[in-house]
Amino acid sequence: MASTITTVPADDRVSARSIGARLLSRPEIGSLVGAAVILVFFLIAAPPFRDINNTGTILYQAALIGVMAVPVSLLMIGGEFDLSAGVAVTTAGLTAGIIAYQLSVNVWVGIVIALALSLAIGLFNGWLLMRTGLPSFLVTLGTFFILQGLNIAVTRLTSGAVASNSISDMDGFSTAKAIFASEFKVGGVTIKIIVVWWIAFVAVAAWVLQRTQIGNWIFAVGGDAAAARAVGVPVTKVKIGLFMAVGFFAWFTGMQLLFVQNGVVQSGEGVGKEFLYIIAAVVGGCLLTGGYGSVIGGAIGALIFSMVQLGVVYAGWNPDWFKAFLGAMLLLATIVNLVVKRQAEAR
Repeated sequence: MASTITTVPADDRVSARSIGARLLSRPEIGSLVGAAVILVFFLIAAPPFRDINNTGTILYQAALIGVMAVPVSLLMIGGEFDLSAGVAVTTAGLTAGIIAYQLSVNVWVGIVIALALSLAIGLFNGWLLMRTGLPSFLVTLGTFFILQGLNIAVTRLTSGAVASNSISDMDGFSTAKAIFASEFKVGGVTIKIIVVWWIAFVAVAAWVLQRTQIGNWIFAVGGDAAAARAVGVPVTKVKIGLFMAVGFFAWFTGMQLLFVQNGVVQSGEGVGKEFLYIIAAVVGGCLLTGGYGSVIGGAIGALIFSMVQLGVVYAGWNPDWFKAFLGAMLLLATIVNLVVKRQAEAR
């Protein structure tokens, strides 16, 4: 008697995926391709771009945006925005400088107080968001105006000018500068220490996002906070923690700003920088709706920003075109990210 062999179709959920499919599902793949295209373009169009000595400058400009793009990317994946991030950087630098100068204490005292204040700003933003249920856009916009006003008003009150007093001759300045704003040479190329910090921050944040429970929580609260809460994710703690992470990185960037400018900070700095951080994150693959994105993509987005900004200058073009390109790049990145996400979900 003949027997019939029934073939059970493979379950798509456990089927092996090709390397190409896995790569295309990565949120940073679009920005990586874009970075490669922009690099080749400016290598051809801008001769100074080929000078290896300019590599340090390109990396430095990328790091200035990239350090803050790390927490902003995480926050956006978690479904929120922080429009106060730019002025919070200035607040941190001013706080450290003003405290050290006005109280005549070691610079490190001002640095620690600035850290506490930066974390408190992040805590306030996160707490108010969760307490009121208001959109993070409105909450942090209010914080933006508060900090912008305080930066200018307090600086004028303490120094009589729009910039803080120099602390370059005070105790602790040299050691702090070595940590936040020193530089070294690699093969003749000058590398700012913030570039090293940037790479380290990206590596740690990418590991946390992809390899830890906290990373799973961040994706969950960004995708659907109510569903995440229903399965036991501490939504309030995660979102407050993300805002405090923005505060920490704002403090770090503020210290770099303070010490690279010889202990002086302009009170009006930082306005508009928050949009650059968001643009870097979006270009790097983060969706404005949350629940999807990559810290590595945010780093690539910052690198793209730096290459375009300096490439336009090196090519001798009118810098007015840079803003137009920035807007076009943001729109294109948003569309590409949406397409990549849909393709990944379809697979």
